[in-house]
Amino acid sequence: MKNIHFQSKILFLLSSLSLTGTFFGFTSTIVLAQQPTNVPAAGMFITVLFGGEDFANIRMGPNSSIYPVVGQLFPGDTAPALGRSQGGDWIQIEFPSAPGGKGWVYSPLVQVSPGALQIVEPPPTPVPPPTATIDPTLAAQFNIIPTNTRLPTFTPPPSLTAHAYTEFPARYSENSVPIAAIIIAFASLGLIGFLLSFIRR
Repeated sequence: MKNIHFQSKILFLLSSLSLTGTFFGFTSTIVLAQQPTNVPAAGMFITVLFGGEDFANIRMGPNSSIYPVVGQLFPGDTAPALGRSQGGDWIQIEFPSAPGGKGWVYSPLVQVSPGALQIVEPPPTPVPPPTATIDPTLAAQFNIIPTNTRLPTFTPPPSLTAHAYTEFPARYSENSVPIAAIIIAFASLGLIGFLLSFIRR
């Protein structure tokens, strides 16, 4: 009889322990709720600022002239922050569409949640595309060697002919009276006639 009573106590104790474990397991399941999708799960995060830029470019590395753009974030978007560049100008974030799932955003375009980000080494610079080489045989076909041109020749102008004027022979001979003497004689006679007519009046 004591044996049966002892066994019933053990069964009661085991059943209460299993019910207690089930209860605590159920409550622990309730506590692990899904967090909002628009906020990163844990750690630091960035938020794209509302400002002059319509969007923030996400690049493969912390340099706008070396690394290509792999995506964009718009004002209000958030992403987990993983680290920063040496000078703090760029922040590494989780970006699933980027190679390796990581990208870099320019820090003045975003706001970082309070905390200290560790310095992250930038990825290797992308290999530039191969430069096109010129086939020397093909290039030789387009090499035009200038030929020597004839220098312009000087053609002298035609010679000017001077026209000769012929002298006409004088119409009077050396023994004839000069025309000036005749004109003076007529002028004197006219003057004398004028004086005479004036005196007579």
